[in-house]
Amino acid sequence: MRTINDFNFQNKTALIRVDFNVPLDENFNVTDVNRIEGAKPTVDKILADGGSVILMSHLGRPKGKEHKYSLKHIVKTVSEVLEVSVQFASDCKGEVAKNAASNLQPGQVLLLENLRFYLEEEAGDVDFAKELASLGDIYVNDAFGTAHRAHASTTIIAQFFPSKKCFGLLLAKEIESLNRVLKNSIKPVTAVLGGSKVSSKITVIENILDKVDHMIIGGGMTFTFVKALGGKIGDSICEDDKQELALEILKKAKEKGVQIHIPIDVVAANAFSNDAATQVVDVREIPDGWQGLDAGPKSLENFKKVIMESKTILWNGPLGVFEMEKFAHGTIILGEYIAESTENGAFSLVGGGDSVSAVKQFGLEDKMSYVSTGGGAMLEMLEGRILPGIQAILD
Repeated sequence: MRTINDFNFQNKTALIRVDFNVPLDENFNVTDVNRIEGAKPTVDKILADGGSVILMSHLGRPKGKEHKYSLKHIVKTVSEVLEVSVQFASDCKGEVAKNAASNLQPGQVLLLENLRFYLEEEAGDVDFAKELASLGDIYVNDAFGTAHRAHASTTIIAQFFPSKKCFGLLLAKEIESLNRVLKNSIKPVTAVLGGSKVSSKITVIENILDKVDHMIIGGGMTFTFVKALGGKIGDSICEDDKQELALEILKKAKEKGVQIHIPIDVVAANAFSNDAATQVVDVREIPDGWQGLDAGPKSLENFKKVIMESKTILWNGPLGVFEMEKFAHGTIILGEYIAESTENGAFSLVGGGDSVSAVKQFGLEDKMSYVSTGGGAMLEMLEGRILPGIQAILD
């Protein structure tokens, strides 16, 4: 796996695909700089070598050239985070980009305008990729969040750098962390899968059954399993058409010697609201008019035992509706268990939008071994797929 550490960038221009698809408020201020911070080690190494850097990214889903999606809004923040004055090219192709790139001196950084202002980016257009490629000497992919897309700047472009392409440090770390769970894990391995739907996690479950010893199932998915096993789930969320599938998963897990842990009690509410009345009930005996919105105390005790004995932990999805304070307890406590297990030497990988939001919201991010930056990309890797952006560098 070639990374930027395999190259010397002295007097070279590195063309880096980053993921600066960051959230902005109504005044175009960046509200979360994590993705920009993630790119800093890669940029630092190239500049320290005596190279120059051209950053390419998309922002949002623009329909043509929309002012609100211009990357010019983030230049100030990118400069502050990278601790270098970042220049901006008001286009990512044509004379504007070419001139800005050719005037770049060693030690300087240039940010190109939003790649998705051109339909050719998402279409994976070869000519568009070739024009982007002409701007730099070495291609670096450091955008895990878009590695599952075969776009011009993430995949197609690599063919124009047959021997001069590599992974940035962030993307390399993502691959290495996922491999520590999927390929080189220390047993016992536990996967915690939460979220509302079995259907969105089915391929992940099927792919990792061969790699884990324990699987904790939480969140709304719980109730599809409980109902399939004959329990009463009241008004809880359930995918009725996935009950057969849930039983199939339990059967496969048993055959493979994987222990599945489902909540045995839940915090039930009489409405989907932070102001609802609540009670702790047996997960198989939820009264009509009530719905399970968080894992209960007995379930958490069971999960604690599993987490504390684990040496490798993958966490994807919350245990309850953590966005509401009343139903965040299970997710917070689970996070604290994983943090404690990590402190005791386990390797913990957190990924997927909601889990990442939860660990950030509850101040647990620094207590995990690795928090992934790519939701969709990580899910596809967990499903066993080869990501086109990664394959393009390996080819």
